[in-house]
Amino acid sequence: MARRYSTALRAEQTAQARRRILDAAHTAFTGNGYAGTTLAGVAQAAGVSVQTVYNAVGGKPALLKAVYDVALAGDDEPVPMAQRPAVRAMLAAADGRGCLALYAGAARAIGERTQPVLTVLLTAGDADLRALADTVEDERAAGTRAVAGHLAQRFGLRDGLDVEDAAAVLWALTAPDVADRLVRRRGWGWDRFEAWLGRTMADAVLSTATRSPATG
Repeated sequence: MARRYSTALRAEQTAQARRRILDAAHTAFTGNGYAGTTLAGVAQAAGVSVQTVYNAVGGKPALLKAVYDVALAGDDEPVPMAQRPAVRAMLAAADGRGCLALYAGAARAIGERTQPVLTVLLTAGDADLRALADTVEDERAAGTRAVAGHLAQRFGLRDGLDVEDAAAVLWALTAPDVADRLVRRRGWGWDRFEAWLGRTMADAVLSTATRSPATG
């Protein structure tokens, strides 16, 4: 019993240290940029050694990816995105337009959390981050592909639009750059962006047979 308690305590202490590291890294990356962030600075802010940062997360590129992953999910719990409440609600929607409205809401929530981190990732100009940026985009493409497949199976797509094309459309509309242009550069605000995104995705990919008369 004592051994199990000791193991559980060490695991909790490790998890707490990792959370402190990721919190400190988020603050450093979004405040100082990629070049201005050091593992030593993150370690000092988290109250751990540099070796602990390496052991818990990895080097600086891995640290930025871990910060992004936490921002994407909203926490550091090991729960796949497909099993999270927002995604499950979206997949349970009774009609395509409602499904995409929920998808837009999820995209908005993710955008609000990840935009500062993505700005660091996409503007750093560091060779080490090119592969990371590609990974992020590949993960996003896989997500939009899953949504397009669900829409095709449950509600139907526009005539002449297959799953791959629908996925590409959703991937383009949910791109971080689109949110940045409309929300930050054009001052729309997240509420207006979310409403526009849900409506535009539905108009772009859904079969007209699945739309209500009011939406055409």
